[in-house]
Amino acid sequence: MSLWPQKTWGAWLSATNSALNRPSAAIYGCSGLTLTDAEQAFFKTSDPLGFILFARNVDTPEQVRALTSDLRTCVGRNAPVLIDQEGGRVQRLRPPHWRSAPPLRQFGDLFARDPDRALKAVRINMQAIGVELADLGIDVDCAPCLDVPVPGAHDVIGNRALSEDPKVVAALAAAACDGLIDAGVVPVIKHLPGHGRAGVDSHKELPVVDADDDALSSSDLAPFQAVAEMPVAAMTAHVVYDAFDAEQTATLSKTVISDVIRKRIGFGGLLMSDDLGMKALKGSFEDLATGCLEAGCDIALHCSGVLPEMEQIAAGSTALSDHAYQATKVLDEYRGLARIEIDRTAVSFEVASLLEVAA
Repeated sequence: MSLWPQKTWGAWLSATNSALNRPSAAIYGCSGLTLTDAEQAFFKTSDPLGFILFARNVDTPEQVRALTSDLRTCVGRNAPVLIDQEGGRVQRLRPPHWRSAPPLRQFGDLFARDPDRALKAVRINMQAIGVELADLGIDVDCAPCLDVPVPGAHDVIGNRALSEDPKVVAALAAAACDGLIDAGVVPVIKHLPGHGRAGVDSHKELPVVDADDDALSSSDLAPFQAVAEMPVAAMTAHVVYDAFDAEQTATLSKTVISDVIRKRIGFGGLLMSDDLGMKALKGSFEDLATGCLEAGCDIALHCSGVLPEMEQIAAGSTALSDHAYQATKVLDEYRGLARIEIDRTAVSFEVASLLEVAA
């Protein structure tokens, strides 16, 4: 059973907007284990909404806690700190200090044999991840993937996906999101409106999906529709969908963001771009930041920690829009506020046992 209030994004976002001096509509990475003087000055001046960490920023629990604290000190507020901690291939926190979480596909495989066990296992798995993140001052996890793979697609998604059945993805994704929320960590569902059909890796090339509207609607969009009203953020795909907009990637397409993500999927929450440094996109970082925000993204995400690139993103960014500001206020009610007490050791053991017994 979900613990989040049954309220629609429309109701949340109708609140009066009285905020002044809003942060910039950007999220940045940083270069190393500690902040340089130049990074501190840039973050203080540019005032991004938040930050994202990668493996290059992670050493020990004490070091990560110090880094998340220093990042927030730069902007003088409790800014969100993000990380990609999916499990499997994509987890920035690894042993010996942190648990090695299984890839999400294992829960989809378990669902085929025992749905109830799978739903329980994926939720407590994400609780365990969430507790580890919260302990470090990280309160947003860029997970889970809701992409639905198809035969012949590039394996950049692969076992990061929960299943090849959109109904299974939807059920497990909702449980996974609840697990993070239980621990006071906001999930980021990705990659809207679906990366599962991409034939190339968008980190390196631009994927073009030629599936028709019916196929995309019945499969790719369905899992996102199922969780669209949950208190989650979302991330776009750097993918061209011929059926929606044959000219622009979803990240830069007003048509895809307005008509598909906002209206058809029904996602009204905080929408960020995928990393603007990925090779699927062309153009200056300033133009990409301006382009994604003008297309309807709430946040421009830049991950490399390369300062000259971040300066270009800042030049192309604006302050948070009315919509973005209100969406962040919704998510602030969940960041850092665990809704149940979780024993990290116990839940880690339980999820391993569930998967082992099922196998």
